[in-house]
Amino acid sequence: MLKYLASRLLTFVPTFIGVTLISFAFIRVLPGDPIIVMAGERGMSEERYAELTTQYGFDRPMLAQFWDYLTGVLQGDLGTSFVTKKPVWDEFFTLFPATLELSLCAMIFAILIGLPAGVIAAVNRGKFFDRALMSTALVGYSMPIFWWALLLIIVFSGNLQWTPVSGRIGLQYYFPNATGFMIWDAIASGQSGALSSAVRHLILPTIVLGTIPLAVIARQTRSAMLEVLGEDYIRTARAKGMSPRRVNAIHALRNALIPVITVIGLSVGTLLAGAILTETIFSWPGIGKWMVDSIFRRDYPVVQGGLLLIAVMVMVVNLTVDVLYGIINPKIRKR
Repeated sequence: MLKYLASRLLTFVPTFIGVTLISFAFIRVLPGDPIIVMAGERGMSEERYAELTTQYGFDRPMLAQFWDYLTGVLQGDLGTSFVTKKPVWDEFFTLFPATLELSLCAMIFAILIGLPAGVIAAVNRGKFFDRALMSTALVGYSMPIFWWALLLIIVFSGNLQWTPVSGRIGLQYYFPNATGFMIWDAIASGQSGALSSAVRHLILPTIVLGTIPLAVIARQTRSAMLEVLGEDYIRTARAKGMSPRRVNAIHALRNALIPVITVIGLSVGTLLAGAILTETIFSWPGIGKWMVDSIFRRDYPVVQGGLLLIAVMVMVVNLTVDVLYGIINPKIRKR
């Protein structure tokens, strides 16, 4: 097991360096000068422009700038925001709980609906439920996030007025955001209606962000279940007189969960990518909206550090999935 884990950890090094290079190069290929963006409409003199260019190191060769950035990252320094003058670490972990709360709710939503939908479709293969569920899953997977979000806002926030359009909680509620998780802080505040407001603000972003993972989980669960349902031990269990529910839930689903768990782990990257659009549309104050705003402001340290931290999180989740996969199926360790 240690050899298997070491082989997975070794892939971290080139991936980490590659992500660092990509994050460094990404913001620099975009048009726009961060010094001019910082100046705004006021403008600045040529002397001041040259002074700031030297101060931020933009007059140095690109290779030297990248080496300084890589050295700082390896020392745990992701830089300081050009705009807020705060360390990137502090800003990231201040906003990350909002994204984590939304992503967890979206994943729970996807699993609670996608897993049963896949099982029902597999058990009813070729029937109405199978075709209806898989067609719906295909539509959900293919639907653009921004279009789906705007459609839900028009229907449920505009026409029906059931849910808020943006934000994390109503403006009438104010309490210390101690943990960063609005639902937990709303419960701890003891204010009447705070929890209900926080939940109502979560509904639409959760549905929008969880739709694609839901479709993927449903289709993967169906595929895995169909493969398992054709095994000999399933036919043996049925021949012994076990109820269909027991056969499907205990014998079939348990063995079909291995590839489904892998898909759930890999969906973390989808959630973080989708969070950028979802948070922007719903004005959700998380790292997705923070990254978009920083790109427009050409805030180099924030974009570089944010991309790197998101990539590292996805890498850690993938590593965890690989380790769990090796624990569940020992044959994988020998490959």
